[in-house]
Amino acid sequence: MKGCYCLIINMKKDSKIKIGRKLGKIEFRQGYYVYVGSAMNSLIARIERHLSDDKKMHWHVDYLLKNAEISDVIYNQSKRKIECDLSRHISTQAEGIKDFGCSDCECESHLYYFKTKKEAVECVESAYDSINMKYEYY
Repeated sequence: MKGCYCLIINMKKDSKIKIGRKLGKIEFRQGYYVYVGSAMNSLIARIERHLSDDKKMHWHVDYLLKNAEISDVIYNQSKRKIECDLSRHISTQAEGIKDFGCSDCECESHLYYFKTKKEAVECVESAYDSINMKYEYY
């Protein structure tokens, strides 16, 4: 199964976290973050990997998830890669963390901050609706 996904991530307290080798330490505020990703092979396995505590540090989001927890996953099944479309829409409504999760595209970020879970979820649903893509909750 192929598709894209948005992780709704709960940061319970302000934290300074080292993200990979290149990004260095980043200050994260308490609140919710939306991480936009894709898996053009094995979508469900990718989502389950993100939900797992037992994994090697590979992607930027892996470092963040060591200090935060996923509260929701919203995803779509499609052969069309809409990750950057979703990210662009979310970027119009939220503050992005520069260069996070987007080293393989032209986006400024694939991680966005929201004060509340409700704001994060509504923004993701709106992003999917804006490109006429059906979505599901994992």
